[in-house]
Amino acid sequence: MKFRLTPLNIITSLGIAFLAISFFEARPAGGLATIDMGTFYKVILSSLILVSIVTDLIFRFIFKDLKKIWFIELFFIAFTIILFLILQK
Repeated sequence: MKFRLTPLNIITSLGIAFLAISFFEARPAGGLATIDMGTFYKVILSSLILVSIVTDLIFRFIFKDLKKIWFIELFFIAFTIILFLILQK
């Protein structure tokens, strides 16, 4: 199978790199009473990575032309970011 670089592949690889870096960062020397919210964010990031992989596979099966895949995936990423910003406020 021929490898085709797509925007969701780039986002996924950046997410995996950020997740790998976050596992090796220094942890504060706190006791058991501290709550580590970093673990929650790592789970969310892992879920988003999984969703982007599945979405990329779906777009690859639906659209065969690489130019269409790039256009649709860039639109999907922009739509997701705009929706995230609207829901965050």
